[in-house]
Amino acid sequence: MGGLSELEAVLRLSLAFLLGAVLGLERETHDRPAGLRTFILVAVGSTLIMIVSIGLRDLYAGSTGVDPGRIAAQVVTGIGFLGAGTIMHEGPIVRGLTTAAGLWVVAAIGLAVGAGFYLVAAVTTALALVSLTVLARVEQSYFGGKGQAVVNVLSSDVPGQLGRIATALGERGIDIKDIRMSPREDGLVEIELKVKAPPKDAMPGAMQAVASLPGVKSAEYSG
Repeated sequence: MGGLSELEAVLRLSLAFLLGAVLGLERETHDRPAGLRTFILVAVGSTLIMIVSIGLRDLYAGSTGVDPGRIAAQVVTGIGFLGAGTIMHEGPIVRGLTTAAGLWVVAAIGLAVGAGFYLVAAVTTALALVSLTVLARVEQSYFGGKGQAVVNVLSSDVPGQLGRIATALGERGIDIKDIRMSPREDGLVEIELKVKAPPKDAMPGAMQAVASLPGVKSAEYSG
């Protein structure tokens, strides 16, 4: 493994496991598309790629055309495809951007650990965790509390229904922040939408529009 001992390589992989788990656990507790295992695998895999890159550099020292950075750079490209899988587009709603960004950061952390930049990797993990937790609460307190409401819809569980509901709300300037769906055994589905709404006088008209959609049994809001 060139100038890097196997013990040091194992220690780097173990550190990547721990740092990936820190960020992955936060995503897991919020039930995001990519959680604990995904973040760990990305961190450990990125670290291994960097270790292999360093090993190849040492193994072929003096040879032309050997650039360890070229292999590591492919992680950035590859993580883009993985991150895209966490982004869901439902009508006017886009979800999963924060998780996709988290995967990109944890891949960078893995590369840093693999290169031996332990302090940088640890500080980046701490800053990312602050962004996902503390700043999320700050964002909610100062920017997310104005005009918030919860919309509850009972509807037939048919394809495309969520998109139609989202369109009806979006056309009236109501932005959806989060969605929860709970299918029932009677063929209906309970849909809870957290929305950032305009003044409350816009909500009754929006509820009427949603309630008039085919298959919708009821629509109401609170907040």
